[in-house]
Amino acid sequence: MTLLAAWGWRTGWRYGLMGLPLAFCALPLYILLPNWYARTHAMPIATVGVVLLGARLFDAVLDPFLGRWIDRLYSVSLNRVLALCAAAALVLVIGFYFLFFPPASNPSYLAWWLVLLLLVTYVAFSVLVVAHQAWGALLGGNAVVRTQIVAWREGFGLVGVMLAAVIPELWGVQTMVLVFAGAMLAGYLAWTQSLRPQLDQGWTAPSHAVGLSRPLQVGAFRRLLAIFMLNGIASSLPATLVLFFIQDRLQSPSSVQAAVLAVYFGVAALSIPFWLLCVRRWGLPRSWLAGMCAAVLVFGFTFSLNAGDAIAFLWISALSGVALGCDLVIPAAVLAGVVGAAGDRGHAEATYFGWWNFASKLNLALAAGVALPLLALLGYIPGTRDPQALQALSLAYCLIPCALKLLAGLLLYLFFIRKPLSP
Repeated sequence: MTLLAAWGWRTGWRYGLMGLPLAFCALPLYILLPNWYARTHAMPIATVGVVLLGARLFDAVLDPFLGRWIDRLYSVSLNRVLALCAAAALVLVIGFYFLFFPPASNPSYLAWWLVLLLLVTYVAFSVLVVAHQAWGALLGGNAVVRTQIVAWREGFGLVGVMLAAVIPELWGVQTMVLVFAGAMLAGYLAWTQSLRPQLDQGWTAPSHAVGLSRPLQVGAFRRLLAIFMLNGIASSLPATLVLFFIQDRLQSPSSVQAAVLAVYFGVAALSIPFWLLCVRRWGLPRSWLAGMCAAVLVFGFTFSLNAGDAIAFLWISALSGVALGCDLVIPAAVLAGVVGAAGDRGHAEATYFGWWNFASKLNLALAAGVALPLLALLGYIPGTRDPQALQALSLAYCLIPCALKLLAGLLLYLFFIRKPLSP
């Protein structure tokens, strides 16, 4: 009997619901926060970029160690994992509140406050994400089933992202924090219920000593990680710059930014069943390559947009959302297959996902820590109307990500489509 013996839609939504608060939290932390401190607290964007770079690099480096630790906890008992996650959830909710409501507004004090709170919230967030992702990979299954498991998690995650995109605009940041706290409680309780059969049986993962560097010794994982990082940087740059692009390049009101985010993530959620069908027909790597190509074809038109082109940008965002659905459900399913092919299923999932999240967060760190200071060097500051500065913003927002995604697609074809997957 496998863990998948009891898998069904009831277990699916209970497992996946935890993805909602985690994604709800991620959008403000990674997208809204830089803009919030730059505009609300008048912190220079170069300072914001440096602070985010340092905090995110620390967070990224910590993830593989957290993954190895969580693997060990899984090998002891699920109750240990759930206790750790309960503590992490509480810390995350508290840290999330104080990030958006600092006790003072002195610029020098704010920078240190931002560093401290980011470190605390990032660690708590990482514990929850790695533990939750690892359980999904522990379930195993073939390519279609693995994609369905990820789809439950990421589907609820997209709902969380959409809520986080519209709630601050409609009801304010305080309401956003309250909704996040309630969603975290609901997600944690639902996940606990999805684990009930294993908890009742006293299930533990097989105890097997695997070193921290084990994933990096697997050739297929190294190749997949390179593709994932290139593709991730291509997504992280626009995610970091999207609000600046909407407000300054398109010169659109804040209502447009909420509409863009809601359309983008809403279409991504609706596209998930389509990508599940693609996986059944073409397999995981070819479906992922199709999503990359579609993203470049659509998003490339963004470079030609100017002030007043908000409607065109909404259409581009909607079509780009289809490609986002692919990026959300397929790469993690490919990773679960790599873990199984390497013979590490059942005792090293969290370690793999620790390195996986290291790469993801390194992408976000580089996007904020390199793009924002570089734009400042090129003369861009929030609110500018200088044509040269806005052209630099469009270059960083559109053309560089498209080039990186094309390179990622080429490597995907060379490593996973032209050649068979091997450890």
